[in-house]
Amino acid sequence: MRLLVLGGTGFVGGAVVAEAVHRTWSVTVFNRGLHGATPEGVHRLRGDRTAPDGLSALTGGEWDLVVDTWDGAPRAVGAAARALRDRAGHYAYVSSGSVYAHPVPTGVGEEAPVVASVPDAPDGDYPANKAGGERAAVEVFGDRALLVRAGLILGPGEDIGRLPWWLRRIARGGDVLAPGPADLPVQYVDVRDLATWTLDRAAAGTGGPFNVISRPGHATMGQLLDTAVAVTGSDARLRWTDPEPILAAGVVPWNDLPIWVPVGHEFRWLQERGVDRAYAAGLTCRPAAETVVDTWHWLCRVGSVPQRAGRPARAPVGLDPAREAALLAGHHPT
Repeated sequence: MRLLVLGGTGFVGGAVVAEAVHRTWSVTVFNRGLHGATPEGVHRLRGDRTAPDGLSALTGGEWDLVVDTWDGAPRAVGAAARALRDRAGHYAYVSSGSVYAHPVPTGVGEEAPVVASVPDAPDGDYPANKAGGERAAVEVFGDRALLVRAGLILGPGEDIGRLPWWLRRIARGGDVLAPGPADLPVQYVDVRDLATWTLDRAAAGTGGPFNVISRPGHATMGQLLDTAVAVTGSDARLRWTDPEPILAAGVVPWNDLPIWVPVGHEFRWLQERGVDRAYAAGLTCRPAAETVVDTWHWLCRVGSVPQRAGRPARAPVGLDPAREAALLAGHHPT
């Protein structure tokens, strides 16, 4: 199988490349060549897809599958898709559950409306860019376009730092503010499972949108944080705390306390998306402990969360230690 990955050195793209190499596929990546490395045997084409004639390196190539992880201007997706229309059999666009129009109900499925978007837009916010990228891919490839609406993505290589923040915080030891309840269901996808499913479905010629994320409750906050304590070997003591005082202190779920979104919060749908379609199409998700352990071992090896390949830096996630200490001083156990 001949695979072209547009990107290929970031978090998701790197996992896709690694999985394809494991399958002994012929793999080509296309990017600016400014970030990251590729495994031995991977062919690297250089170009800036946002520049005039920036896709010229793709001329003459032919591929069975394309995987595109772009999250910038939708028109860059359209330009790439048009350049590859007659050179590729299938186009998989890694999108996001953020495309759903608000208010988003819990259990939202792929049939729900998405945010307004323009496929040739020069830029926009993240939801509009992803929704516009979907439209651009479908306009060119039609039912040969697979729309991978990922949710929270965790695992080795994570370049936002949500699970790495928890691992580093717990590794420091002492009392740790653990946002309750401990049995709060968490929904996410390991990047390696996302890559495996995407390549399987693209190779099979599957088209259309899919919410690619674990079932709600695949793990709990307690399972994630307990495993983090175990794998780091620290003396951390998890102080499970009711959501109410945490929220009253202005703590922002998902950002200040990564991964955590309490029941009743307006963004709770991020942890309760409908996934029947993806599971029926073969999605399987590894145990949460494997994701946590492997992420810790990777983090110890690389030392720090990597820069997002080819994209602007995002604001760091995680609660300031002084704010955590203040909340712990007024501890409200769950």
